[in-house]
Amino acid sequence: MDNEIKDINTKPLSIKQYLIIGSMLFALFFGAGNLIFPIHLGQLSGANWVPATLGFLASGVLLPLLSVLAISISRAKGVYDIARPLGPVFAIIFLVLVHSTLGPLFATPRTASVNFTVGIQPFIPAPYVKIAMLIFTALFFIATFYLSYRTSSIIDNLGKILNPLFLALLFLSFLLAFMHPMGNASLQPVTEAYKHQSFFNGFLQGYNTMDALAGLAFGVTVVAAVKQLGKTTPKSNAKVTARAGLIAEALVGIIYIILIWIGATTLNLFKISNDDGGTTFNQFMGHYLGMTGHALLATLMTLTCVTTAVGLVAAFAQDFHDHFPRLSYHQWLAINCFLSFIIANEGLTLIITWSIPVLMFLYPFAMVLIILGLCTPLIHKDKNVYLFTIIFTLVPAFFDMLAALPPVLANLSFIKALVHFEQSILPFASIGMDWVIPALVGLLIGLIIYKTKGHQLARGQE
Repeated sequence: MDNEIKDINTKPLSIKQYLIIGSMLFALFFGAGNLIFPIHLGQLSGANWVPATLGFLASGVLLPLLSVLAISISRAKGVYDIARPLGPVFAIIFLVLVHSTLGPLFATPRTASVNFTVGIQPFIPAPYVKIAMLIFTALFFIATFYLSYRTSSIIDNLGKILNPLFLALLFLSFLLAFMHPMGNASLQPVTEAYKHQSFFNGFLQGYNTMDALAGLAFGVTVVAAVKQLGKTTPKSNAKVTARAGLIAEALVGIIYIILIWIGATTLNLFKISNDDGGTTFNQFMGHYLGMTGHALLATLMTLTCVTTAVGLVAAFAQDFHDHFPRLSYHQWLAINCFLSFIIANEGLTLIITWSIPVLMFLYPFAMVLIILGLCTPLIHKDKNVYLFTIIFTLVPAFFDMLAALPPVLANLSFIKALVHFEQSILPFASIGMDWVIPALVGLLIGLIIYKTKGHQLARGQE
């Protein structure tokens, strides 16, 4: 029997309490990658930056909020629980894929590589960039390991001090960009991909933030914080989480909109960067704040990126220790930091290039599980609904991954044949959304079985 009959705290939360939860959500979601991808999207979309922005906001702002709500409504404790209705094997596989993506394969190395590219590299002579990056990333992950190893309030205190400073510097540069724009965004050239499908391409670019996956991994942290404020029933917990989430995601959304607009205006002075926005963000800060801006940005960004990395590696180590207890929390922590150090030194461009196909495969599953988690009060985690929806999502998601592979693999004849086959039979394949209709068909079949089974049980009890 559910013992959460009513909230421990029946009084409405204060504005301050909402701001505390909202600040936590913002800190969890906003990392270094959230700076470079919007500004790169602005360069790609040019004059079509508005519809591209709407697509980016849908996947980069709305989906993360829904992922946290799904954790709250379904009473999940993390990535494993959100996939548990499909059985423990699928849940473990999904957990490993999500945490590997957020951990040593992509997101965690990116905290160091973006940080170096944007904040440190401008001060390093070209011949010494590689050795400087090696030293920087080594120090970065040693600090990350130390702060994650010793559970201390220092990281929270750093976040409380550094996030406001970082945002103040960012909004100062925004103010200068508004007062002295580099160009007219509506007059800038548009790349071929954004001439006709700017919304959907913007939506797919939002995958790069990985925030929907992060919401599944960190959502339990937010839910637990809301429970500590006395909102313990699923309904009130979800309501508080939604309101606090709107505060956090509104701020994230505002930053995204401004960065995308700025990205479009930079085309008046700079070429489209080949590293998904790292160079452009660097040029943008240098244009308005010069070397002083670079120095401040480097300091603040390094420290704030360490706080982000600490959250990622700690979540990885905790979940892996819980499900694979043969290794301790500290051993998983060391493995993650070491692998992240190795991969970070492969460079930002390579990390992003290989992360895209993985995200094209994982995001459809994440979106489906988020929607099913939100529908828990209606479908009660029915296995048939989950099973048919996921099965029908699997094949198009796999094809989307193939289509997004780097050229070294994508140009292989049999992969080109598979992608051509996919795009000839599945609607919306050309824009990476071919999983939507199959997922809806699978959901419909699952719901029919669920309703039929319910009626049969009801007749059997008569």
